[in-house]
Amino acid sequence: MSAKAALPLQMFGRRLVHLRSSVTSQNMSALRLYSTEKQPEETAEQKATESSPEVEKLTKELAAAKEQNAELLDKYKRSLADSENMRNRLNKQISDAKIFGIQSFCKDLLEVADTLGHATQAVPKDKLSGNADLKNLYDGLTMTRASLLQVFKRHGLEPLDPINQKFDPNQHEALFQKEDKTVEANTVVEVTKLGYKLHERCIRPALVGVSKC
Repeated sequence: MSAKAALPLQMFGRRLVHLRSSVTSQNMSALRLYSTEKQPEETAEQKATESSPEVEKLTKELAAAKEQNAELLDKYKRSLADSENMRNRLNKQISDAKIFGIQSFCKDLLEVADTLGHATQAVPKDKLSGNADLKNLYDGLTMTRASLLQVFKRHGLEPLDPINQKFDPNQHEALFQKEDKTVEANTVVEVTKLGYKLHERCIRPALVGVSKC
């Protein structure tokens, strides 16, 4: 080949090498740019992956703390309710003790009232007008019994006289049955001993006879 023919070929080769170098340089720049842009995302993902066990641990600890808090709150509310119930029971017991503390004493005095009642009933009424001493004794017994009943009433102790009332096993004690067609069955037709109640609580049932069918 002549020198003139080889010159264009050499120039073409030089341009090809230059073009190839330029393309390679552009590709490397693009790769560096891509690598620079992707690096933060990969770093964030890597950090998220690395911190994932710690987040999971904290989440479990938070759930456990919430459960423990709910359990403690429930126990606290139950404790408050138990304390309130105990306080109410103690207050009621104290109130009952104040009201019914004299119950035993009242029961003993009831025997005195019964004795006075029997004494006044035993006095023959037809002889009162002719015997001044007997009348004075009768009046004295009657007044004493009336005064005792007034003391009972002031302290909430009242007699139960259930004549012609329906039989109530909570307040009456039936001793016998008596045939009486003028009233309904299980009606109190006779009272042999008065009952008593202290502030609506029956401390001694009335001894009665009831009608039968």
